[in-house]
Amino acid sequence: MTHSSSLTESESKRLQELGLAVIQTETDAISALSSRIDHAFAKACHYLLCCTGRIVVIGMGKSGHIGSKIAATLASTGSPAFFVHPGEASHGDLGMITQSDVVLALSNSGETDELLTILPLIKRLGVPLIAMTGNPTSTLSREAEVNIDVSVAKEACPLGLAPTSSTTAALVMGDAMAVALLEARGFTAEDFALSHPGGSLGRRLLLHVSDIMHTGSSLPKVTLDASLEEALKEMSDKGLGMTAIVTSAGQLAGVYTDGDLRRTLDRPVNIRDVKVSEVMTPRCKTAAPEMLAAEALQLMDQNKINGLLVVDANQELVGAFNMHDLLRSGVM
Repeated sequence: MTHSSSLTESESKRLQELGLAVIQTETDAISALSSRIDHAFAKACHYLLCCTGRIVVIGMGKSGHIGSKIAATLASTGSPAFFVHPGEASHGDLGMITQSDVVLALSNSGETDELLTILPLIKRLGVPLIAMTGNPTSTLSREAEVNIDVSVAKEACPLGLAPTSSTTAALVMGDAMAVALLEARGFTAEDFALSHPGGSLGRRLLLHVSDIMHTGSSLPKVTLDASLEEALKEMSDKGLGMTAIVTSAGQLAGVYTDGDLRRTLDRPVNIRDVKVSEVMTPRCKTAAPEMLAAEALQLMDQNKINGLLVVDANQELVGAFNMHDLLRSGVM
């Protein structure tokens, strides 16, 4: 079989029309959900809020894929949840459900055999059952404490067979539940970061200046009586584009940066003879070790500087970092 790489204008237009038709059909299905955010929705959310165990999401086939995503969204937004395959539940995984849990079952028809098989066992456990179906009169809907209607007028599939609009509607309703629970629990961005430490949001909200700053022998510093030549050597050796100037007691007196060097060169001074204290910036911006790295980045942006010195409550120098450190840490 040969494949033609050329696409006629009429073929392109037809494919675009088909794609737009799918989007419109699914948009209509989502819009119809607005009227389903009702007492049943609130009751389902109440069961989930009162759950002292975990939310166990079950579903078969495409509903199972949607259920798995809903479980992941719930878990990452403050509602402990996991997905159980109903087929596996019949062969031992039902033991994962405890009496303190709540079960959320997804089935467009509400008559999925694998779900109905384990329904009596769920009932025997006495756990609340929330159904999300496209058939309010189905067996699953009737047996549930509450049923959320996610029925659609039609599937986006022209054959009316492949789950398309129905799975989209279920996914959106699941998101609505997860976010409603998030708000009701008072779940914060910091809480989200704790469950996503490897993501960019987690790094922005969890990483502190103390996690990225240079300390000890890698910390560039000279004393007030040091020459500018000594300060420049320290800057070159430590590679941060700056050096701290400290008192004999270790307190920060000022900073000398690459920018200060350019300004010094515009003055009639002898680099070998002048002391760094004569050309330093005495009142420089600083960070505290406990400051969030994201806050430090904002401070640097506002003041158009490329690095910060870190001091403790006694104004003693404890660290230093620059934009490259923030970049390497993933904050930027």
